[in-house]
Amino acid sequence: MIELFQYEFMRNAIMAALLTSIACGIVGTYVVVRRIAFISGGIAHAAFGGIGIGYWLGINPIITLLPFSILSAIGIAVINQKKHIQEDILIGIFWSMGMALGIILVSLTPGYAPDLFSYLFGNILTVPFSDIILMCILDIIIITTVYLLYKEFMAIAFDEEFAEISGIKTNILHIILLSLIAITVVMLVKVVGIILVIALLTIPPAIAQQYTRNMKTMMYLSSGIGMFSTLTGLWLSYMFDLPSGATIILFSGCCFGVSCLARKLTPAKI
Repeated sequence: MIELFQYEFMRNAIMAALLTSIACGIVGTYVVVRRIAFISGGIAHAAFGGIGIGYWLGINPIITLLPFSILSAIGIAVINQKKHIQEDILIGIFWSMGMALGIILVSLTPGYAPDLFSYLFGNILTVPFSDIILMCILDIIIITTVYLLYKEFMAIAFDEEFAEISGIKTNILHIILLSLIAITVVMLVKVVGIILVIALLTIPPAIAQQYTRNMKTMMYLSSGIGMFSTLTGLWLSYMFDLPSGATIILFSGCCFGVSCLARKLTPAKI
């Protein structure tokens, strides 16, 4: 295992795994508690439009992916609040339109798109150091936002109607939360890909939720579980020459299954 650190691409992959696990542990906790996994999937798939724009403009798709993902998240939240369209219908529309836009723009781009497969299914081994820096910045944004709005997020997570009656601007907080999900999606694209983002956002917090109802404890625990899952999945993919993103998700799913069995032996929650 130690010899892996001599390769720069592996060091970058390990740092990416740790940084994304922190984001997933924090944001994923709200996704699981508020039961908005479908929204997360919608934002993730809509984000493919941003990748298509990047290919079409001939620039790094990550540059266009970030603003496009945030705008998609804001669009879902605002239209749902103003037009009163059913949220699942709205998500489905954004989901399909984002994917369609990305496919059309990629098809209009001259030449071959060499990294397209990695954006769809992830390849943590190809994460450059510039993306590591971006992940650090995005992690800081997520941690700072949650720290400053922790009580407000706590209120809307467990009783949104009471929070609104209490004077908390739930609409704005909902937009901010979806924007944090969009930021997390951007971080996860190179790790597990757009198709598998929703799994890494939900599985570690779902495991943590089996053992605790305390939000802070759940964030710490799910971040730790995410680190263990991504690093072990990364090691397995390296040892057996398997796709890294799929291996990480498959191992995470196995951990969830084992946790469900272990839960019967540890009924008490922290």
